[in-house]
Amino acid sequence: MKAIQTTKLSSLDTLRLVDLADPAPPGPGEITVRVRASSLNYHDYMVAVGMIPTPEGRIPMSDGAGEVLAVGEGVNGFAVGDLAVSTFFPGWLDGEAPDGGFAGVPGDGADGFARELVTAPATAFTHTPKGWGAAEAATLTCAGVTAWRALVGDGALKGGDTVLVQGTGGVSIYGLQIAKAFGCTVIATSSSDQKLERLKALGADHLINYRSEPEWGAAAQKLTAGRGVDHILEIGGSIAVIGVLAGFAGPISTVSILGKQLKVIGLTVGSRRQQLDLIRAIDVAGYKPVLDRHFPLADLAGAFRHQESNTHFGKIVVDI
Repeated sequence: MKAIQTTKLSSLDTLRLVDLADPAPPGPGEITVRVRASSLNYHDYMVAVGMIPTPEGRIPMSDGAGEVLAVGEGVNGFAVGDLAVSTFFPGWLDGEAPDGGFAGVPGDGADGFARELVTAPATAFTHTPKGWGAAEAATLTCAGVTAWRALVGDGALKGGDTVLVQGTGGVSIYGLQIAKAFGCTVIATSSSDQKLERLKALGADHLINYRSEPEWGAAAQKLTAGRGVDHILEIGGSIAVIGVLAGFAGPISTVSILGKQLKVIGLTVGSRRQQLDLIRAIDVAGYKPVLDRHFPLADLAGAFRHQESNTHFGKIVVDI
């Protein structure tokens, strides 16, 4: 099978396309999946350029979707031909997050989905939303579940709430779609008026260009008649609540947190149960993810360079 591997000198220039032996047939409780698509997350970029140390030869990419080719003994939830999508924490099925960090996360502590074939426990996958193709489903694992957990699983989102989303990446757009499906008001921020218009077309109620309106927080508060928003998907500030786009640390005004009685929740993706909950909600609401550009597996480095340009809107997809 074809696969992409990292090298000892981790960089986009040294990602290599290799031929590897096909995985073993599925054992009891396992399935073999022909991976058809993956999608880029910042976490994957950090692995590819060596910001997250991994062993030489690691197969990157945490998200993967494709059809089931074979089913092992005792597997009842999948049949040959089903479309399956990976989970971010294969060992976290439900309940509180287990210890162990990223040890089993595909593309980080274990080999990921930048390859044609994967054999793994059936519980490391779920079915995809109804009517979604592999490219669409491959955006769900990290970005979709993160937004769902932030707003619904941990945030207890309810109709009528006001949600602020930042930028036009995968988590933010999923957050916008989830919030609108719940009957919420959405305030969207971006530095691009063109991207803001696209967010408006997706249902954003209020738009703020944070470049022309640097006091965007005050502007958002004004839009709520001084009440403030109920939820912020914080993905780019010095407090990296979702992701680490701004680094690993930053100043925190604890006085402001106390004075406004804020709730700050740090989270990393979610469990298999939360992914299943999101899929059930999508099946009812009927929305689909926003896809930016497609790249072939052999040009995974080119996909990451497109991500570096910060010109994308929605999810960048790798076709496998």
